[in-house]
Amino acid sequence: MSITPVPRVGVIVVAAGSGTRLGAGAPKAFVGIDGSSILRHALSGVFAAPLAQVVIVAPAGREGDALSEALATAGDRRELVSVVAGGDTRQASVAAGLAALWADVEVVLVHDAARALTPADVFERVIAAIDGGAAGAIPVLPVIDTLKRVTGDEIVAAVDRAELAAAQTPQGFRRDVLDTAYAAAAADFTDDAALVAESGHPVAAVPGHPLAFKITTAADLDRARHLLAEPAPHPAAHLGGVPALPRVGVGTDVHAFGGEGTLWLAGLEWAGEAPLSGHSDGDAVAHAIVDALLAAAGLGDIGTHFGTDHPEYAGAHADAFLTRTVALLGEAGWRVGNVSVQVQANRPRFSARRAEAERTLSAALGGAPVSVSATTTDGLGFTGRGEGVSAFAVALVVPA
Repeated sequence: MSITPVPRVGVIVVAAGSGTRLGAGAPKAFVGIDGSSILRHALSGVFAAPLAQVVIVAPAGREGDALSEALATAGDRRELVSVVAGGDTRQASVAAGLAALWADVEVVLVHDAARALTPADVFERVIAAIDGGAAGAIPVLPVIDTLKRVTGDEIVAAVDRAELAAAQTPQGFRRDVLDTAYAAAAADFTDDAALVAESGHPVAAVPGHPLAFKITTAADLDRARHLLAEPAPHPAAHLGGVPALPRVGVGTDVHAFGGEGTLWLAGLEWAGEAPLSGHSDGDAVAHAIVDALLAAAGLGDIGTHFGTDHPEYAGAHADAFLTRTVALLGEAGWRVGNVSVQVQANRPRFSARRAEAERTLSAALGGAPVSVSATTTDGLGFTGRGEGVSAFAVALVVPA
């Protein structure tokens, strides 16, 4: 049995952002780019870089999801991975990551998961600069655009771009330098290089990479998806000698009203409505969609991947289930075509929030179209008696 050597490099992957500006209805790190999440793509670059301890800083309550993404990507480096909950600010999140580093770590790299396509050679350049004697080093790109200083709606001066550069991550530092800077920090800084510079240490610049752009807005996400898009498979493409054709799956889920808290259904919180009971949040709509997608791809059912033997999904909401399902499909060579789901319940009333539910579910599935319909059962059965909710989904998957 081989033993993984203890690395002298540690990478803190900051993935605790809410993603408000992205508008995808989920924490940014768990939004899908293609068949995989932003976090999984970021970790692919981290694990392709030189050997390092990897500490992922995740949104509080999503540590289990982050660990699942990491373990699916780490290969033989699984023993080097841990997850901690983030703080209220980026600086607090990095501090939480620092506290989780092993004593053997001498060089610390802080990397934003939102820079998901950063190539491994950027990590290598930063590490080389620290090993060469720099207290800190960050990757940068020259500023290409003409810059102006603006007050209100008036241009007041031109800005010489010759001395300007756009900072990227990973930003690397000697462990002792970064620990000391954080211990002495009296204010919040926009990045770790600024914090270290404030403590009196020069920070070196190394060449960055155009692919290391930060996914912040919907346009950035579209750019990442375009860069990762591959040509559609040739019609003659096949799996195991059988033509790779679209496949359809059916899923269903049922939950009774009960428990504490508020109702979560179709990825939305319904204030004032009785909650559904279940291992997670009881979202019958999301669970039916998961079952349909897994069935279409031949990957088992929801119990296989999210059952009670997976405690990390206790209390989890729709985005966690759907994002992970998209990743599972991607690993198996499939992507979501579209989904249709019908809800059977006396309450809540879906008509006013149907479009919102469709947008939320679609975002969690990486943008695949989702249609939601709702009906009552004219007083028949347990749904008619108001005892719970049932949902039925049909999903189409196509070769990735």
